[in-house]
Amino acid sequence: MKQITVLTMFPEYFDSFLNGVLVQRARTKGICQIRVVDIRDYADGSYRHLDDSPCGGGPGMIMKCEPVIAALRANKTEQTRSYIMDPGGQTLSQKLVHDLSKEDDLLLLAGHYEGLDERIYEECDGCLSIGDYILSGGELAAQVIIDSIIRLQEGVLANDSTVEESFETDRLEYPQYTRPVDFEGRKVPDVLLSGNHAMIENWRLAKAYLRTAQMRPDLIAKKPMTKAEEKALRLFLAKNEKN
Repeated sequence: MKQITVLTMFPEYFDSFLNGVLVQRARTKGICQIRVVDIRDYADGSYRHLDDSPCGGGPGMIMKCEPVIAALRANKTEQTRSYIMDPGGQTLSQKLVHDLSKEDDLLLLAGHYEGLDERIYEECDGCLSIGDYILSGGELAAQVIIDSIIRLQEGVLANDSTVEESFETDRLEYPQYTRPVDFEGRKVPDVLLSGNHAMIENWRLAKAYLRTAQMRPDLIAKKPMTKAEEKALRLFLAKNEKN
């Protein structure tokens, strides 16, 4: 069973998250255990303060190293991979999610305030970021990472549900439709109703490439057009020229 531990000042932030459909399914099936640990349990004094003003002056408050490091050491082993949620960390990508999903024991530290005492970083294996912006705390980032990892675990989703999703192949996913076939004059493409699986596959491959080129050209630069995509686009464009 995979284990994910979250260290946070606000464990109540995870109450509804842990009862979400996919997370609850993974927990119920014994696929993944998620532990949410209150860092305040490791702070001294009746007020259990976790912050103090920065040495040398400056704005904001800094999370103290003693309680955080005590919480880290009490909740990880030699097999644990520990990461701090930090905007300066490695940016989350689908490839990184796959790498993290292979770890059996993960620990995520959600920080708060202006930052963490630098000595806390020395206790962890690295930092993770979900993008180049600032949140009020690391809890939301930890939830994003946990969700992205859990949905890749066998038994959580249908076996083929994640194969064609955006970013799995450095392409955005092709357009999807469902009933009604005609909504206010906007119709489902005929090819998707044809029953011809080869034509449908070619259409989806072409549309995925075109959508990626329009919305995320950086992905096209990262992975140039494949021979299969070239063939699919040629067939797609030829059909549309006739129409």
